[in-house]
Amino acid sequence: MPTHCKSGKSCNIEPTLMFVFSGNSRRISLFFFWLCFPDRLPLSIRVFLEAAIRNCDGFYTTEGDVENILDWQQQQDKAEVPFTPARVLLQDFTGIPAMVDLAAMRDAVAKHGEDPSLVNPKCPTDLIVDHSLQIDFSKCFFICRTETAVKNQEMELIRNKERLQFFKWCSKAFKNVNVVPPDVGAVHQVNLEYLSRVAQVSDGVIYPDSVVGTDSHTTMINGLGILGWGVGGIESEAVMLGQPVSLTLPQVVGCKLVGSINPLSTSIDIVLGITKHLRQAGIAGRFVEFFGPGVSQLSAPDRTTIANMCPEYNATVSFFPIDRVTLKHFKKTSDHEKLELMESYMKAVKLFRSYEEPPEDVQKALMFLQVIEINLSSMVPHVSGPKRPQDRVAVSNMKADFQSCLEEKVGFKGFHISKEKQETRVPFLHCGQEYQLVHGSVVIAAVISCTNNCNPSVMLTAGLLAKKAVEAGLTVKPYIRTSLAPGSGMVTHYLNSSGVLPYFSQLGFQVIGYGCATCVGNTAPLPDAVVDAIKQGDLVTCGLLSGNRHFEGRLCDCVRANYLASPPLVVAYAIAGTVGIDFEKEPLGLSSSGKEVYLSDIWPSREEVQQTEEDTVISSVFKDLRGRMEKGNTFWNNIESPDSVVFPWDPKSTYIRCPPFFSNLSKELPAPQSIENAHALLFLGDKVSTDHISPAGSIARASTAAKYLQSRRLTPREFNSYGARRGNDAVMTRGTFASIKLLNRFIGKPSPKTLHIPSGQTLDVFEAADRYQRDGVPLVILAGKEYGSGNSRDWVAKGPYLLGVRAVIAESFEKLHKSQLVGMGIMPLQFLPGQSADSLELSGKERFSIVLPESLSPRQQLTVKVCTSKGTSFSVTALFDSQIDVIIFQHGGLLRYVAQTFLRSGSQPRAGAAERAPCP
Repeated sequence: MPTHCKSGKSCNIEPTLMFVFSGNSRRISLFFFWLCFPDRLPLSIRVFLEAAIRNCDGFYTTEGDVENILDWQQQQDKAEVPFTPARVLLQDFTGIPAMVDLAAMRDAVAKHGEDPSLVNPKCPTDLIVDHSLQIDFSKCFFICRTETAVKNQEMELIRNKERLQFFKWCSKAFKNVNVVPPDVGAVHQVNLEYLSRVAQVSDGVIYPDSVVGTDSHTTMINGLGILGWGVGGIESEAVMLGQPVSLTLPQVVGCKLVGSINPLSTSIDIVLGITKHLRQAGIAGRFVEFFGPGVSQLSAPDRTTIANMCPEYNATVSFFPIDRVTLKHFKKTSDHEKLELMESYMKAVKLFRSYEEPPEDVQKALMFLQVIEINLSSMVPHVSGPKRPQDRVAVSNMKADFQSCLEEKVGFKGFHISKEKQETRVPFLHCGQEYQLVHGSVVIAAVISCTNNCNPSVMLTAGLLAKKAVEAGLTVKPYIRTSLAPGSGMVTHYLNSSGVLPYFSQLGFQVIGYGCATCVGNTAPLPDAVVDAIKQGDLVTCGLLSGNRHFEGRLCDCVRANYLASPPLVVAYAIAGTVGIDFEKEPLGLSSSGKEVYLSDIWPSREEVQQTEEDTVISSVFKDLRGRMEKGNTFWNNIESPDSVVFPWDPKSTYIRCPPFFSNLSKELPAPQSIENAHALLFLGDKVSTDHISPAGSIARASTAAKYLQSRRLTPREFNSYGARRGNDAVMTRGTFASIKLLNRFIGKPSPKTLHIPSGQTLDVFEAADRYQRDGVPLVILAGKEYGSGNSRDWVAKGPYLLGVRAVIAESFEKLHKSQLVGMGIMPLQFLPGQSADSLELSGKERFSIVLPESLSPRQQLTVKVCTSKGTSFSVTALFDSQIDVIIFQHGGLLRYVAQTFLRSGSQPRAGAAERAPCP
């Protein structure tokens, strides 16, 4: 492939060079790296460059794309470039709709006379079944502690048998799909411990590992020098079918770490400290690449923990190039030959970083957009809350901050409890003993080893703290809903081998199973007496968890204050029983001898933790996890599934339904359809998150989704969760905008309701949308700033699409969600700068018309006509970032675009053959 360097010289180089390693010849994707590779490119951009050169086919990826990446300094934040990742990562909540869509696409293709077996993921896809675990059993007197996890796992497998049968069918019917069965580990842990490769080998070609995933924690993998980030379900489906991710060539910010880590600071403190600095720096949509002497102090788990939080400061990725620390980590998971190959390859393609060279030299050598310097010694212990992860509170100031939250007006932090009610105490009986609840009482304490807390040192710190607490005679009150959810069997293994697991159990933190539970709202119900006491006193009680998602009401409807904390602090606050404590001045409790015990008395030293980690977290632990993955479990192995090429849909199923995304599919491109006389389904304010839009957690008994399931003769105990029923569009559409925290200006208070404007009736959102659709009325949504913030979810766009929403008009959008709307054929329209629904004096009850021109272009301004007696109008910007976005929208969304391209070609779409083609 003849290619021209930016220096102007022509490089006629074979697409691969031979790389001799350990006596074996392998092809390596070096291309012209050695001859014209620009040494000043950030290492994360070099991964882009390698992928572009290796996949340059003249269709999806052109020589112009390669040259734009080479000219990164001038083209950053300007040129739109494709990126073809090495693999796709799915978790079951988002994975099941993706696989259901592919199964439905096979149906649609078959109906048009094409071979459905040709519809397969072209990109290797791993689907991890980890999000269906619920806590049915916790601390129960009639169940042995060692049986708690087994009982929860049995219930998970029984409850989700139908979904698991579908997954089993997928693993057999589709090529390039690997399904990791339940009871193995959380998706991000499995990705880190089992699936990560750094250097991939396929058909004799070696190239850098990279990944896109439907889990918002996919970014953790950047801590291992593997480029990856989260995408929506429909984007992942496109990649699965061979289409690259399209994005604007990212700007790269260098983050220089200096200083020494405080011995009392955990990785959580480091993570949240860096998060605060980077959030204040305003780096939305950029790559962050770390360097400096402080990086070498961070272990691989420390780095993955930091990388996990990049969505919280709106960066796309936080990249830690591979170095000696990374290689040391992979000694636990790779054999010597693979490790040597990995090191040799990464050095050969200049993707290896050495910290022996002064950071000033690195800073001068690389063309970072800007450099942010962070001193690690400034990090002190914090928690985050009580409603948002970005609201950090120093532990030393926690007591005073919670008191101020009680007094503040209702908002991002305040609860507005009157002075006379702030001292309310409500007595109640639990297990025959009287207790009292007050404002600040802890009622949920969940130690979760995933995402932020996958770092073994953090979990071992919590375990050693529990050990010292038990030895000091401290206990946790029995009404507190405590749980321990290891991210994988590896965590249980090292907690057990280090000897701290029994002490967790003695404090009530028993292993409840493997997978996401508390974070996604699957907490076991609180004791009735506790709920009654909370309601009686209108108390602001607290939940503590060591995850990184805790929006208000997510853990439990009656628990209003929720804090993110490191695992040892979760244990500490559970022992204290309240967040209203100053650990430096007040004791946690009394020892068995009546002596006051302070947190400093039982906090393990950094040296003690490091020694324990070194003694327990060894390669045998990872080998044990690998064996469990490959072996599966008896229940999974015995599941029977169909052998058909096309999935045999069961009309009686309430879990798996063929979605209507391919209805009226044809080979021809549909004509542009203007929006005429649309009503506003919702009138929303600022910071509407994906939690408000997309259904998650348990299905409320009074919801429209519950009514649907009851109509199918299911009892409330059989409802399961929204996540488990994500393969049923009828359930998910009814759960869209069903959040009890949705603040719709039509209603004036948090409620999953809206106004049906023609009749003036207040209805559930689905019922109103259904009535509009029956009347043939198109719908729009009016919103404020940061619409769609939060973690990635595919139904955040699919749900509105099936509700009949044609456009969302907002002041600003979260970038990923904007792409998801485009991917479902919904227009993201942005008010012009300085304008809003309020400034335009919109009541939301008007009717709106939007004329679409025959030829759309990226970022084109459109006119919205407001159908009133005055006949006013205003302009908006259609947020199509590229011509590809326009083409996808014109086809009615990404799924239909892929299917129509397939039908027009008459065979499996060739990678790159459609995306760069002109619109037919």
